Amino acid sequence: MNDRIGVLLMAYGGPSSLDDLPGYLADVRRGRSTPRTIVDELAHNYASIGGRSPLNMLTQAQADAVSRALDTRSPSLRFAVHVGMRHWSPWIEETVGSMLDAGITRAVSLVLAPHFSAMSVAAYQARIAAGLDAYRGEIEFVHVDSYHAEPALIQAFADRVHEGIDRWEERERESVHVVFSAHSLPQRIIAAGDPYDRQVRETAALIASRAGLDESRWSWSYQSAGRTSEPWLGPTLPDHLTALARAGVRNVVSVPVGFVCDHVEILYDIDVAAQACSRELGIRLERPAALNDDPRFIELLAGLIQQRAASAGWMPD
Repeated sequence: MNDRIGVLLMAYGGPSSLDDLPGYLADVRRGRSTPRTIVDELAHNYASIGGRSPLNMLTQAQADAVSRALDTRSPSLRFAVHVGMRHWSPWIEETVGSMLDAGITRAVSLVLAPHFSAMSVAAYQARIAAGLDAYRGEIEFVHVDSYHAEPALIQAFADRVHEGIDRWEERERESVHVVFSAHSLPQRIIAAGDPYDRQVRETAALIASRAGLDESRWSWSYQSAGRTSEPWLGPTLPDHLTALARAGVRNVVSVPVGFVCDHVEILYDIDVAAQACSRELGIRLERPAALNDDPRFIELLAGLIQQRAASAGWMPD
């Protein structure tokens, strides 16, 4: 028996090049064909941010940092940190196979997204089960389901709020409006009782309170809705920026609290598309840096993993 505790950090994944885009979309769409217009649109989006997703590289950097933090926090107990992607290599199922090959028998899973939804975090956890089934192995997994209200996460984002506002001269800062956002999901999750909408809005409210923003200085938007015919949660970021401009707002900080890493939904949807919309509206839009491997965020992740391992009875007394 391997006495190490496995850790599986999971993210969405993204194409490593424009040539990979059709295969990536086929995985996202479960083998269904993708209309050429969507392929071309997404190829343009990725080309605008360098021709590939940085998510895989940045997720590995986060995993390496978490591994170092766990070694420092628990030098007598070895954690083995692995990375699995939902829609790109290394796929979650394959990583589970690698963990089995390494003799891991117990592990903590954590999705690099703070908010729980049956359509997101639960789907990642289902991929773990599929991997165990495919490789005919057994690992006792315990999951970190959500960390949307963790004080360290709230503080890290509150710091981003101040970083963004401080880009204006001091005399203008009271006029700056903060827009928090997260990835949209289909509206049907509300009827199903999914906690996602409640959790993302709770995160935004906690950050606003920590940052000292009164209710008039911040608002909420969804972004990056899928390209399907069903209704998605809104308002969309462009529509919300339009409403703010009509209300006389001219200075905006964008803080996407549903994301913990730079990828296309930030680098294109905000830094390119929302910026272009803002310029047309006469709005100055600023976005502070994503969390990525911010030491406070890494320490939060390491602490969550330790706590979950302890609750499973795996930590030494």
